[in-house]
Amino acid sequence: MKKPILVLMLAASATMLFTACASHEGGAYRPVDTTVNNLEDSAQFVLFDKGAQESVTCDGIQQQRLPDGRLQVAANIRNRDTRRVQVQINCVFKDGQGFVVEDTPFKNLFLDENAQEGVKFISMNDQAQRYTIRVREAR
Repeated sequence: MKKPILVLMLAASATMLFTACASHEGGAYRPVDTTVNNLEDSAQFVLFDKGAQESVTCDGIQQQRLPDGRLQVAANIRNRDTRRVQVQINCVFKDGQGFVVEDTPFKNLFLDENAQEGVKFISMNDQAQRYTIRVREAR
């Protein structure tokens, strides 16, 4: 008499376990909101963190096509703070559709109090049509 009760309890437990986990019916998932945090897709200059956002700004950007077809980008980076800051800066070159064709390495940039510094990037090939200059606080 105890055996049928035990079997019934195991069957009920297994049913509850498998039905509780069936929250997705299988297949692919939809992406989470892709319009959030995608500033790099549309902006030419972005700041990666709060420290850089409080200390650094970009006063102007110039772009120029070199005779061999490569894209040259020059930016004026300004320290808005009253202390010397160190940031890291790089440039991501993209094709006409926004796909990355080159990602330059980050380089250190030291900015004195209220100083402005020019930074130049040149793409390695003629595929670059767009760009994003990225700045982060050096740690």
